[in-house]
Amino acid sequence: MNRLGIEASTMPVRPVKGSNQSILRAHNERLVLTLLRNHGALSKSQIAKMTGLSAQAAGVIMGHLEAEGFLRRESPRRGRVGQPSVPMSVLAEGAYFLGLKIGRRVTEMVLIDFHGKPVRQVSQPHFCPTPEGTITFALEAVAELLETLDETSRERIAGLGVATPFQLWEWAEQIGAPKETIASWRDQDIGKRLRERFPWPIYLQNDASAACGAELAFARPPEENFLYFFIGSLIGGGVVLNGSLYTGSQGNAGALGSMPVVLADGPGCRTVQLIDVASISSLERKMTDAGVPLAGMRDSTSRWQVPENVLAEWIAEAGEGLAQAILSACAVIDFEAVIIEGGFPSDICARLAASARDRLVTVTHRGIDLPSIRQGAVGANARTLGAASLPLFERFLLSPRTLAASQIGSDS
Repeated sequence: MNRLGIEASTMPVRPVKGSNQSILRAHNERLVLTLLRNHGALSKSQIAKMTGLSAQAAGVIMGHLEAEGFLRRESPRRGRVGQPSVPMSVLAEGAYFLGLKIGRRVTEMVLIDFHGKPVRQVSQPHFCPTPEGTITFALEAVAELLETLDETSRERIAGLGVATPFQLWEWAEQIGAPKETIASWRDQDIGKRLRERFPWPIYLQNDASAACGAELAFARPPEENFLYFFIGSLIGGGVVLNGSLYTGSQGNAGALGSMPVVLADGPGCRTVQLIDVASISSLERKMTDAGVPLAGMRDSTSRWQVPENVLAEWIAEAGEGLAQAILSACAVIDFEAVIIEGGFPSDICARLAASARDRLVTVTHRGIDLPSIRQGAVGANARTLGAASLPLFERFLLSPRTLAASQIGSDS
């Protein structure tokens, strides 16, 4: 579709320098697109000032991106000496991206435009995901989503991102799924199977990391170093360093559900994993023990019907577990902030973040500066939107780290 290549990325956080070398044109196209998406409409003189490119070089790059259908001209800005400047902005219809989220209870597919705005989304609830069911859903969902676009727009689909729990078969007991069904994922390469069926590049990422990527992409947190929790049927997260998502050598950085926490148990205490107390599955167990139907929380992520006594007990335990996990993480990395999000109503997420915040200040934290704790800004749909953002950022934009390293050129 274009020559912009593939490179991991998130949003820029500082002005950067470009290069006028023709060999780096693809790099500079990414640079211009990133700045325009981050700042809105800009003129070639503004781009030149922000990057160190000459006005002529900036104009050539912007003209080329316009010709390729990625940019559009805005109304001229008048009132200054000389010719009016003509700002340009990213065209929403310039590219489209698909995102597939494989969930414990629901599998979803979304289509977003170049601005990251959802065009249409479809979902399929199930008792437990299977590889065959996922492939079938993906084929049917893509066909349905493509009906939203005309033929020309369909040609501008740039990729499919997939957000899925890694090593799902290890968590059968915690999520109450049949072991034989979950075990079917062990030998499956879902990315390979999707590549065999679709013509676009396929990008695979842990679902919680994808949710963290959505927070970076669409909420633009001001902090450059933060820890991110996403609480679904399981719990996972993301580690953001220097404004970029850090996934580690195996892609498992932020496997926060495995962190040990200590809870009071009568006169003594017990050590469990964070997933055992801070996950929707742990709340479901409390509801089952109390004889409460699960339909009150499974039918909607925007409104739950859960008895207050059960919900309050879960929020208190989850907040305690999160506080301990946060303190342990901050002993290793000096995080500025912690962001908590989940597949549940916004008011419950706010209560959970407050519980973790209140508990954290009461825990002994000598030698550690406590981070701020707040609710995520994207919402329960973060994993699906994060999946769709994978090809958007991988193919078109530069990461803050790459942007910082780009401060090497000026006019030559």
